[in-house]
Amino acid sequence: MKRTLLQTLFFLLIVTNISAQDVATFFSKSDSYFKTNVVDGKVKYAAIKNNPEALNDLLETAKGISVSKSDAAIYQSFWINAYNLLVIDGIVKNYPLKSPLDVAGFFDKTKHEVGGKSTTLNGIENDLLRAQFPTEARFHFVLVCAGLGCPPIINTAYKPAALESQLQKQTVMALNNPNFIKVNKNKAQISQLFEWYKGDFEQNGSTVDFINTYRKEQLPENTKVSYYPYDWSLNEAK
Repeated sequence: MKRTLLQTLFFLLIVTNISAQDVATFFSKSDSYFKTNVVDGKVKYAAIKNNPEALNDLLETAKGISVSKSDAAIYQSFWINAYNLLVIDGIVKNYPLKSPLDVAGFFDKTKHEVGGKSTTLNGIENDLLRAQFPTEARFHFVLVCAGLGCPPIINTAYKPAALESQLQKQTVMALNNPNFIKVNKNKAQISQLFEWYKGDFEQNGSTVDFINTYRKEQLPENTKVSYYPYDWSLNEAK
């Protein structure tokens, strides 16, 4: 009985160690990949189309990885990177195109094998991230949909040790960008993201309150908010 227990513990230790190595490899490879293929918030889709091997290898690694919500930083970092990589993969597989919306079901129908699951991009965003961490509205500034209306994609991976600062940095950057929050006196035109996910941004006050949490120059309390049309043009590096 003792031998069986020891064998079981040894097996679990090996499996855990292999899994941890896979996750570390995924973050490392993702970091190198984004550094190579992202420039100024845009993606080199044509170059990736010509040489898809690195992306295919990275997504193959991601297939068998298992992450637990109990380690929120690893879990969130994995799924944010997986989302952004799968968006790139979806564009490349249908390239050339002008927008992710040119592909029917791009976000809500196409299934991806990743993290030991079969899920859509919307499934990652809504079920695996937003539903699991309902108070974390900053996800909206790091999940990049391949449209120019999204906050720009960064040229590094999201990593567990740096995730908090990365979430904060990208949110601050977006909400202080005059092209993202367009202010004219007491009027502000803001992204339709704030309309589509209003509940995420109004958990502790108004949308203006949320925006002001991250802005250096505060919007007035009486700011009249309107939404400008979302730009679904492809975020392609030329």
